[in-house]
Amino acid sequence: MSIPLLEYTPSSQNQRVVSFEIPGDEKPRIYTTDNLPSATEMDALILAAYRQIFHEQQMLSSNRQIILESQLRTGMITVREFIRGLVLSDSFRRLNYDVNNNYRFVEICVQRVLGRRIYSDREKFAWSIVLATKGIAGFITELLNSEEYLDNFGDHTVPFQRRRILPQRSRGELPFERMARYDTDYRDQLPRRGYIPMNLQTFLRSRNRDLVLLTIGSGLAVIATLSLLTYFGLFPQIGPY
Repeated sequence: MSIPLLEYTPSSQNQRVVSFEIPGDEKPRIYTTDNLPSATEMDALILAAYRQIFHEQQMLSSNRQIILESQLRTGMITVREFIRGLVLSDSFRRLNYDVNNNYRFVEICVQRVLGRRIYSDREKFAWSIVLATKGIAGFITELLNSEEYLDNFGDHTVPFQRRRILPQRSRGELPFERMARYDTDYRDQLPRRGYIPMNLQTFLRSRNRDLVLLTIGSGLAVIATLSLLTYFGLFPQIGPY
């Protein structure tokens, strides 16, 4: 018996506020297959899907899913199935799931699949339970089959970050592309894994040693300068009266 998704209350975020702004450069472009796109438009749609799921930091040729791209071009799968294939790919799992805990992975998937940040810790805990009980495939299926995803993107539209700009605000929300893919818990594990050559104590010891050497070097430089000035008669020699 599977555990049902816990209830959580949606908070008021940008994508839930009625929009009155004039469309501009910051308004997200919608990529869809509803109107039978040309080959060039299909290339742009696939690129937009990679940018949304992998983000620009992870858009490498080694992460391309050639078979999924071919199936999408020939109409064998929908955009929603293509998104599912990208999220469940080995590359996405290695770059995002293996380096994070369940809570951070849930945040990443909600941002990239549903196009918004999480509402609260309760929503994060609710989806984390789904991830722990149903695995990655079950968790992604729940997201893609959710009413929110179907209402906003359906089967033929690439997900996008919804409504970054809120009227009467000088700055919008931070783009998800600029957010780190791993949380602080993974960063704290780096010294134990040997990725950081020195810990804080070693750094402080080396810093203190450098300060001592710098002080000694500065003192020797001052003495040498005074000796030269005295030798050339530019500095009076200090002696008894």
